Amino acid sequence: MLLARSILYNALFYLNLAVLLVVAFFTILLPRRAVIGMAKLWGRVSVWLLRAVCNTHVEFRGLEKLSAGPLIVAAKHQSTWETFALLSLFDDPTFIVKRELMWIPIFGWCMWKGRMIPVDRGAGSQALLDMTRRARDEIRTGRQLFIFPEGTRRAPGAEPRYKFGVAHLYAEAGVPCVPVALNSGLFWPRRRFLRYPGTIVVEFLDPIPPGLGKDEFFARLQNDIETATAKLIEEGRAELASHGVSVPRERKAS
Repeated sequence: MLLARSILYNALFYLNLAVLLVVAFFTILLPRRAVIGMAKLWGRVSVWLLRAVCNTHVEFRGLEKLSAGPLIVAAKHQSTWETFALLSLFDDPTFIVKRELMWIPIFGWCMWKGRMIPVDRGAGSQALLDMTRRARDEIRTGRQLFIFPEGTRRAPGAEPRYKFGVAHLYAEAGVPCVPVALNSGLFWPRRRFLRYPGTIVVEFLDPIPPGLGKDEFFARLQNDIETATAKLIEEGRAELASHGVSVPRERKAS
């Protein structure tokens, strides 16, 4: 049953994405908000399909900690899930993304139209400067900037690998940063197509106000996210175990 539901969901997920990309192609000529609206629709439909097909629900905690206006949202990154599921919670989100995604036909064009912020991982310090400049400009227009501080997906329980670029961004932006803990990787594992039943929990933590030193901010951000995420992972594993589901543990150094 798990395998059948996972296959069905993945088929519907990509079919939904393909249909919405066709529609989104025609919004490229419209104001930017039209493309952002299509991205939010993709997120809502994908989350609904996951619940309807795989019995995978979502619980958002700490929504009251989100304020209107410009923010940095620094989230744990375990799965593809958080790249679309959090979109509809914000008014005008933008993401820092790897440059290669902008080259994908239609999908990349929509990201360009939505003013996502590409980063060239091979360009070193120049990439950091370019990313920070673009991000600062978008934040100053009142947008909410998403960044995954580890830069790539990390398996639940894997050793954290935060990159200091988030601290540079925080120092330059001058806005609050909301840390985000989650356990999505238990239910939507990276590099696997199985989708497990249960409840994905996303927890928005206390905002970190602007004005801290880079080192102090960096240490606090990592501690806050990792402490809360560890609790959510154990909570998620207990729920899966109660349903007789055992998700393979990846090696800690992975």
